[in-house]
Amino acid sequence: MRKTEIYSLESPYRDTLTVSGYCFGHGQKAACIVGSLRGNEVQQLYVCSQLVRKLQKLEAAGAVSKDKEIMVIPSVNHHAMNIGKRFWPVDNTDINRMFPGYDLGETTQRIAAGVFEKIKDYDYGIQFASFYMPGDFIPHVRMMDTGRQNTSLAGLFGLPYVVVRKPRPIDTTTLNYNWQIWDTSAFSLYTTETDFIDEKSARQAVSAVLRFLTRMGILKYNSHNGYISTVIGEEELTSVKTDTGGIYRRLVHPGDEVQRGEPLAEIVHPYEGDVISTVLSPTEGVVFFMHKKPLVTENEIVCRIIRWLHN
Repeated sequence: MRKTEIYSLESPYRDTLTVSGYCFGHGQKAACIVGSLRGNEVQQLYVCSQLVRKLQKLEAAGAVSKDKEIMVIPSVNHHAMNIGKRFWPVDNTDINRMFPGYDLGETTQRIAAGVFEKIKDYDYGIQFASFYMPGDFIPHVRMMDTGRQNTSLAGLFGLPYVVVRKPRPIDTTTLNYNWQIWDTSAFSLYTTETDFIDEKSARQAVSAVLRFLTRMGILKYNSHNGYISTVIGEEELTSVKTDTGGIYRRLVHPGDEVQRGEPLAEIVHPYEGDVISTVLSPTEGVVFFMHKKPLVTENEIVCRIIRWLHN
């Protein structure tokens, strides 16, 4: 294992921001794994730390294929993580909306540019990402429909689902999108948690990456086959919204099968304690995403369901 400095940025008020990468093997830039780009992505950081630990052992055992290099970058935005912020603490900008970056631009543009310069030439790019809405997912691989995506490769991670979505203009500045434009096969992996550590889905994520690297001939590692992934489009997900705000109490979890009309969550009056609204499933399917925070507002998405095709 070789620890290398990917990018550093001096700060007048804090220690220098140093982005570190951990390299395994030598030769062709085969795969790059990136963890937390946002300060609340604790699970993503943890998964990468466990990958570093596992790859170090595999490299010592000679399991990294000849002339292949794997790099893991556990964290980019730890200055925000250290003070409990999601975005860059000085100006509240999102590093994952700044790619490919600009080395003479704003701070987060320069960070993105410095990191992207070191990772843009890898064959495969894997990012442990988080969603803009607070909640839990079924572990899955997410890809953007840029015309360069390969859902067959995404299925090699062995996670339950592969989700393909059409990029919006704001998505063109994300790491996943720019990796694809620079001819890297890019995949965003989502585990159950973001702000907290979930050991079960973290182990599943580590196994998925090792499985993919093995199937691509980058590692020599014996792993179980995982799932036969189901490929779905973003448009196949039904969003369920609240009709009022209050204290939120969810009744189902990601992975649960639900029927039309089945209660998904309850909203409790914040002062009087009565249930003032019950969120019902509008379709039959599998819960893909479920809101988690204790409060909700009116007209907020609290659930997304993979609806069965006959619906």
